[in-house]
Amino acid sequence: MNKSVRLKVYHGYGHTHNLIIYGNAFKFRARTVQNYSNNLLVNIFYLLKLFVVKPYPGLKLKLTFHDQVVYQTTEYDGFFKFEWQASQKTTAGWHQVKVEALGENEESLASCDGTVYVPHITQYAFISDVDDTVIVSHSATVFRRLRELFIKNPRTRKTFKDVQLHYSLLALSHTTPDQPNPFFYVSSSEWNLYDYLVELFRFNKLPEGVFLLNQIKLWTNLIRSGKTGHEGKLIRVMRIINAFPNQRFVFFGDNSQRDPFIYASIADRYPEKVEAIYIRNVVQANETETQQTLSPAKEKGIKICVFNSSTEAISHSRTIGLIAPLEKIEGLETLLK
Repeated sequence: MNKSVRLKVYHGYGHTHNLIIYGNAFKFRARTVQNYSNNLLVNIFYLLKLFVVKPYPGLKLKLTFHDQVVYQTTEYDGFFKFEWQASQKTTAGWHQVKVEALGENEESLASCDGTVYVPHITQYAFISDVDDTVIVSHSATVFRRLRELFIKNPRTRKTFKDVQLHYSLLALSHTTPDQPNPFFYVSSSEWNLYDYLVELFRFNKLPEGVFLLNQIKLWTNLIRSGKTGHEGKLIRVMRIINAFPNQRFVFFGDNSQRDPFIYASIADRYPEKVEAIYIRNVVQANETETQQTLSPAKEKGIKICVFNSSTEAISHSRTIGLIAPLEKIEGLETLLK
């Protein structure tokens, strides 16, 4: 058996009765250390290395969570998913897990630590797309999207003006700083870009959250980055909704691809679970179609906002009572530092 194994564990989520964590196993994965440089060649080389991977299918894994042990096997593309019930009540916050790759004699070939996020029981939870909703990505045009990926690094990519303010306000919506509302970032981007996106969001001081991305791609398919997986995105959003029956959800997306249709479909199925849908109007020609797509959800009493700037979205959130006036929000100054 080839004992060259590398594991990558992504943030998980859940509650006492349903914990989930994802990851990938590789026979080979290029070592990457991000140099936050303005040098074009440095950024291109780093990005290419994120897609230089060789998945490890059929590998036996062991997860340790407190006093529990759970076993799993990787899928054909090296992807794995652990889903289990905690033996004891799991408090809100981030919890450590350990995943190990096992050899033929149950010996540990490699290990990787991960974290599972258990949200506080708050009134709201937020699910946001990433590209062209938070980050300027030009997803509708392959060349412009790849240009953004290649020539910039996680600290030089642009986020939309005031999106950080809006999300920070929502994190404190009808709650307190010690019990923030949970954020889930669901994207058609691949798991290859996980560390890239985590750094980008942290650098821009966006709320900490769980990323749910798309199937790993090899470098030979890099040109198709972010262009597949919309059906999978719908499934991932529905899993989040089913996992948290106590929260009402607010969705964020854009109209460059399929977000309005995905969110309209979910609103039709779970109208009682959806508080509001926000769509960034990045393709002006799609505005009328976007409004029409979301019209049935609006008729069900779900608040709809198709906006051109985050300032408009903030104003709408304040109007519908989703966020309070700035002077009444506890802990905002600390959150925005």
